Amino acid sequence: MKQSNSPTHSAIAQGTQERNELHRAIWQIANDLRGSVDGWDFKAYVLGILFYRFISENLAAYINAEERRAGTPEFDYAALSDEDAEPGREITVKEKGFFILPSELFENVRKGAKSDADLNETLSAVFKNIEASAKGAESEDDLKGLSLIHI
Repeated sequence: MKQSNSPTHSAIAQGTQERNELHRAIWQIANDLRGSVDGWDFKAYVLGILFYRFISENLAAYINAEERRAGTPEFDYAALSDEDAEPGREITVKEKGFFILPSELFENVRKGAKSDADLNETLSAVFKNIEASAKGAESEDDLKGLSLIHI
């Protein structure tokens, strides 16, 4: 008789129950974290920060890979000065649709977050700069509204 490798009904039910409990726990943690902030505003804030982190890490990885392919094996875009990065703005916007200065990369903003008394203003300025970098590019509509995220 051939044995089945498929999960039993009780194992599937247990997995579903555990997943539902995890979802409830995550939702409760999110509610506790947001406090008196409206749920919609909190969701927009969290998604905005996640999007910022994603595009920041994506851009840094892309630039690092391009520079390394060009013969600079130890290149690190995050460590570059804004002044040294600026000449690459135009080509980066053409290739990626936006530009982020090294000082405005998620990893660098995060490093200074504890000592930045005006972090909300810093993030608002970063979002405005990212949105402005796409002005006139095909990606302009994709980034429109990023600066409206209230931090």
